[in-house]
Amino acid sequence: MKNKRICLSAGILSLTSCVITANAAEVEKKQERPNVLFILADDYGWNDLGCMGSKYYETPNLDRMAANGVLFTNAYATCQVSSPSRASIMTGKYTPRHGVTDWIGEKWGEDWRKMNRHSKVLPAEYAMELSKDEYTIAECLRDNGYTTFIAGKWHLGEEGSWPEDHGFMINKGGWSAGSPKGGYFSPYKNPKLEDGPAGENLSMRLGRETVEFMKEQKKKKKPFFAYLSFYAVHGSIETTQENWEYFRNKADSMGIAKKGFAVDRTLPVRQTQDNPVYAGLIRQMDDAIGYVLDNLEKLGLDKNTLVIFTSDNGGVTSGDAYSTSLLPLRGGKGRQWEGGIREPLLIQYPGCKNPGSKCDVPVIGTDYYPTILDFAGLPLQKQQHVDGVSIMPLLNGGNIAERSLFWHYPHYGNQGGEPCSIIRDGDWKLIFYHEDLRCELYNLSIDISESEPLNIQYPEKVKELKGKLDEWLKDVGAKMPVADMEYNPKEEAKVKLKWKTKVLEQKEKERLNMLRKDWKPNKDWWGSMITID
Repeated sequence: MKNKRICLSAGILSLTSCVITANAAEVEKKQERPNVLFILADDYGWNDLGCMGSKYYETPNLDRMAANGVLFTNAYATCQVSSPSRASIMTGKYTPRHGVTDWIGEKWGEDWRKMNRHSKVLPAEYAMELSKDEYTIAECLRDNGYTTFIAGKWHLGEEGSWPEDHGFMINKGGWSAGSPKGGYFSPYKNPKLEDGPAGENLSMRLGRETVEFMKEQKKKKKPFFAYLSFYAVHGSIETTQENWEYFRNKADSMGIAKKGFAVDRTLPVRQTQDNPVYAGLIRQMDDAIGYVLDNLEKLGLDKNTLVIFTSDNGGVTSGDAYSTSLLPLRGGKGRQWEGGIREPLLIQYPGCKNPGSKCDVPVIGTDYYPTILDFAGLPLQKQQHVDGVSIMPLLNGGNIAERSLFWHYPHYGNQGGEPCSIIRDGDWKLIFYHEDLRCELYNLSIDISESEPLNIQYPEKVKELKGKLDEWLKDVGAKMPVADMEYNPKEEAKVKLKWKTKVLEQKEKERLNMLRKDWKPNKDWWGSMITID
């Protein structure tokens, strides 16, 4: 009997061990977290890609992502310039709440006079770095077992407020600068990114860094948050000789317009998508995205990874490199119209119910934080992402509650933007200008180009939306510009006349010159002739 008891006990222990092992495996399976790959382009316009209607730019990899996921037609950044919208992605808050309301490095207050713009108001003070009090999406995911990684642009403060100070465990290329200081080909002049071989392409390098990171995390069997934040397609724009020639010839075959610019209130605004250097820069970024997506599939990670692609603000139609046209949208980066704030948004995820579908529901940059947590099965941080909602229901064919969207930009953009606050409520959009306290009312369902204000026809709607906007500005503690007591209207008129004449003439010449068969770029970046496979 003693031997039988021993055998029976051993059998029970063996069975118990099997049950424990099975339960542990089941628990581990349930606890497995999906990965997140967030791809952010810089200054990339709403229709600067094929799947959004461009006939000139070629983006086969982004188009593939749209075919495999959901394309949002009414997606917005929280600001018309970069640092504020990037801070909103990290925090889930509107710009007045986190305090970064302009690109970090721009002048404000009395210092603005040094810009010699002779403006009516002095721009409001803003935070020069992302606050340590914010609990970023990277910190939240890191604290929940994720390995967090950034490759590329940060632009949310000087040293001490770099990615590693806000939850990123690995940083490849993120620092104070908002543009690629060394250009788009090595050497990069980036203290957080080692130089590659001479002529190595920056976008592809960031893609490769991201792939190497994903491979390492697969080996370790750890969930990851990869933030691939391209410097592309920010100016100064560069591409290879091969790309320039290809897109120069394409523009020629499509018919080169004699005039490519028109003045819209302040600066000349590009009216044509025919910039061969910009098109080549887009191709370089799309190639890098394709490399990352291909490897995601090869590694089998596509079955457990949420992929988001968007931009931080509108494409550059005026100012900077005057790179693109976003028609029928009005304006572009730095400006208060749709071209400045409406962005491309593609989301690809495992188990997509309607691949290739479009969603017209308005969403905004504050929504990414809660959406990522929702997808990962993690508790929402409602005290943090107070202005965002999870858009997972939209991805699954459902709806989210109706809401108004808001913007506050108490600054002047070097692309021609004016100090303003904005509300979108349904199809209605109201822009309030801080210079002269006027409003512009548009209905985007009938006038996506914002060509004709409807203030006279709908005075009650103006009053209603202005009231909602005022209430929101008060609630978020928005800082306001103030009148400049040294304002000189004659001097301002001289500046604006120069923009409308000399600058317009200069940009028309530059555009046509770049499309000449014998055009040559600045010699300081033609190391790009080196091709890296």
